[in-house]
Amino acid sequence: MTAPGPFRRVAVLDIGKTNAKVVVLDATTGAEIGVVRTPNPVSTSGIYPHYDLERLWTFTLEALISFATDPGFDAISITTHGASAVLLDAKGDLALPALDYEHRYPDVVNDAYDGLRPPFDETFSPRLSGGLNLGAQLHYQQSMFPDRFANVATITTYPQYWAWRLTGIAANEVTSLGCHTDLWSPRTCEYSSLIDTLGLRARMAPLRSAFDALGPVLPEIANQIGLPRNIPVYCGIHDSNASLLPHLIGREPPFSVVSTGTWVINFAVGGDLDHLDPARDALANIDAYGRAVPSSRFMGGREFEILQGEIGNVPSADARYALDAVIEKGIMLLPNVMSGSGPFPGKDRRWIAAEDASPAELIAAAGLYLALMTEACLGLIGASGPILVEGPFALNEIYATALSSLTGCEVIALPGSTGTSLGAALLTGIKPVASSTPRNNERQRLDLKGYHQAWHRALNISL
Repeated sequence: MTAPGPFRRVAVLDIGKTNAKVVVLDATTGAEIGVVRTPNPVSTSGIYPHYDLERLWTFTLEALISFATDPGFDAISITTHGASAVLLDAKGDLALPALDYEHRYPDVVNDAYDGLRPPFDETFSPRLSGGLNLGAQLHYQQSMFPDRFANVATITTYPQYWAWRLTGIAANEVTSLGCHTDLWSPRTCEYSSLIDTLGLRARMAPLRSAFDALGPVLPEIANQIGLPRNIPVYCGIHDSNASLLPHLIGREPPFSVVSTGTWVINFAVGGDLDHLDPARDALANIDAYGRAVPSSRFMGGREFEILQGEIGNVPSADARYALDAVIEKGIMLLPNVMSGSGPFPGKDRRWIAAEDASPAELIAAAGLYLALMTEACLGLIGASGPILVEGPFALNEIYATALSSLTGCEVIALPGSTGTSLGAALLTGIKPVASSTPRNNERQRLDLKGYHQAWHRALNISL
């Protein structure tokens, strides 16, 4: 469809792995003028753990109903986490539940998939655990549930599934296809050989740009929401690439973006693909314009959530006050809190010099750990230039100061809890003027040289 414009307000469905929200953004400022959130638990009933799509759909409709007139919106866009697809039958019903990417498969299934997946230099997807390679999910579903898989008529990536629910138009899009799926070839900008190996080409929904307006909200859904006119729905985007998009508009490379949430995703804008190490979770992502971006990642948000649960609540000021003692005593955390991803595979978490540490010291050490992990990730992808930190870690002063100290680069902590909603809203063509300035650009750097070296020695890794 040809979308009307300009828009005054954009509603964004933003589904993360841990939480989901619907946000209304002001098109002039990019400010969130309406937001509702809900936890996004995985359902463990049925044949395997899966996403509760109907619960999320009910939440989405209720949120859009509540926002239809106050504050109102002129367009809808979508962003979701990656490593997910939805399999539909010919009637548009689920052929199989939407598989949780953290589910682990039998060794025989994994071994068979290892013999099928393309080489790294074709897909720039490292071999990841569970279903973090979307191709592994599809192979698992095809192998373990052949009768139900035979009914699959359409495969759509996760943001585009929600666009389909709203418009009835099925699509796939490259930011979700290009995030460690094994299904995309960044150098040729087309599906990888795995699509044909698995016999999926005829079932893949048509490719559309993230910037495409797929269609208006279906009439029956528009009536249910109470929309006064046709509202266009945009194709949607993978959440980390949504965070990246605002910086691709008007900023010259080289620079890096660190998108923090459940995952810490690192992008080296202006880098190349020639030196990526798949064994250390370095890979290529595909941005909204279809270009390959060197990337790396670890599950930092989930790790910090686990650590906070174990250590307890500590005021930020107390943790900052404890930081000097942490560095002096050499209190440190080694990877990995969450196994299966990140720059140091095969390592198990271990505390050093922490026997008598206070909760404040442990939280401060956790902040240093996250910065050390991010610094390692940035080094793997040849990052250079300023580092833009988005999401919850942008509010963690220990993390931002330590990252600046470790890299020697300017760290720009961006305001707001997440950039994913704004990035998704930009797909509609709005051009908001920044309403606030980055936080704490100028920092007194810490002397972390000795701490950095000791941390790597403890890991038996040479600098």
